[in-house]
Amino acid sequence: MPQPAALIAEFDTADALLAGARRARGEGYAQIEAYSPFALEGLTDAMELPPSRVRWAMLAGGILGGAAGLGLQWWSAVIAYPINSGDRPLASFPAFVPVTFELTVLFAALFGFVAFLFTAGLPRPHHPVFAVHGFERASSDAFFLEISAEDPHFEIAATRGFLESLGPRCVREVLQ
Repeated sequence: MPQPAALIAEFDTADALLAGARRARGEGYAQIEAYSPFALEGLTDAMELPPSRVRWAMLAGGILGGAAGLGLQWWSAVIAYPINSGDRPLASFPAFVPVTFELTVLFAALFGFVAFLFTAGLPRPHHPVFAVHGFERASSDAFFLEISAEDPHFEIAATRGFLESLGPRCVREVLQ
């Protein structure tokens, strides 16, 4: 018989999922995942997740994009193709603002999108949890709490007993 990759508990309400996530972290489980049909306020705190690094990637992308836009315009106007028109300065920084702004926004969005895909582990066309009976309801009206078998505190019987003590609708094994 194959070893389970995780145990997953199905809850009827969002409050039950939040309480279950808090208790799981309180019991020392570190590799937990929650699935909900909508965003739950307080779930990130209950699971004690670290802050997202997407914002830092977007900041780096914005700075890089702004510098690239400004640098490219300055290089083309001052170094590569200087045109002295009416004795105006070659580096007209107010004229560089629109392109600099647009490249800042573009690079920030692209870096944020790539960082989101990377941190979320996407694209991932298949995950073992997708084969669990009833999991398709996670996108409509059910709430799930998963404890991974890779967790240091995971022991099949003890973890199943813990999940059942939370009062879920059911507890199922996630097979690899």
